Amino acid sequence: MTLEITPLDASFGARIENISLSGLKAKQVSALYELWLEYGLLVFPGQNLTRREQITFARHFGKLEVKMVELSNVKEDGSLRNGKDDDMVKILKGNMGWHQDSTYLSVQAKGAAFSAHVVPTEGGETAWSDTAAAYDALDDELKKRIDGLSAYHSLHHSQQKAGFTHKAKKDSEYSGYGLGRQKPPLRPLVKTHAETGRKVLTIGRHAYGIPGLEEDESEKLLSDLVDFTCQAPRVYQHSWTVGDIVLWDNRRLMHQGCPWDMRERRVMLHSRIAGDPVAEFAAPA
Repeated sequence: MTLEITPLDASFGARIENISLSGLKAKQVSALYELWLEYGLLVFPGQNLTRREQITFARHFGKLEVKMVELSNVKEDGSLRNGKDDDMVKILKGNMGWHQDSTYLSVQAKGAAFSAHVVPTEGGETAWSDTAAAYDALDDELKKRIDGLSAYHSLHHSQQKAGFTHKAKKDSEYSGYGLGRQKPPLRPLVKTHAETGRKVLTIGRHAYGIPGLEEDESEKLLSDLVDFTCQAPRVYQHSWTVGDIVLWDNRRLMHQGCPWDMRERRVMLHSRIAGDPVAEFAAPA
């Protein structure tokens, strides 16, 4: 059957239909991979994949940094997470700031698959923004200014800045969320996408402390770049329906969760695709 490809109303992204993601053939995987590189974000409505099927799907796009983590305000016993000291609640709220996954680790993630299993009646969307299109749209003077600049990236820093401290100490806790005090990597603000050759921005809430700039100047530059990136037509916000799954290129896109009434359940499953240890490596400071 022929894929139905509908570009989103943004500088990136496409809705993909007329395909079942369970049991993909090699030619289908190859076609989807090319579409993923072209669009950056692929939205597959109504797939209803099992956990095992989602992991298998994500592996078509690379080795996994994290097989699966449940990003949810529902505990294993079915009760709601609502305590101020609950580390998962802090992660969920922290993720409502624009970011790229794993920039605080030595190897930045390549991408992710994300699926909806329980959704609230209102809110809880996920938004993405296009750092490749943003770089293209910068004026030449700003491009020249940021060329060669780098920023440190730290989850500990970004969570603390958002007002959250964590009980967890080991980097392995919460399946890939480095909640310890590992040394932050230093990443360039502008890099070349390893597969498309496009210039992209590496920014977001984990970024801070540009060497050579005063703290206020660094914060303003990073904030201005995020604000510029997250303007139409470089933004898409997805309203979830149970069974939806999306695949995004973490090297090109930032993303954020949107607020919802946490008295309502929201259960999302996240599989994170590992980055290339050569192209995405940044040595800790």
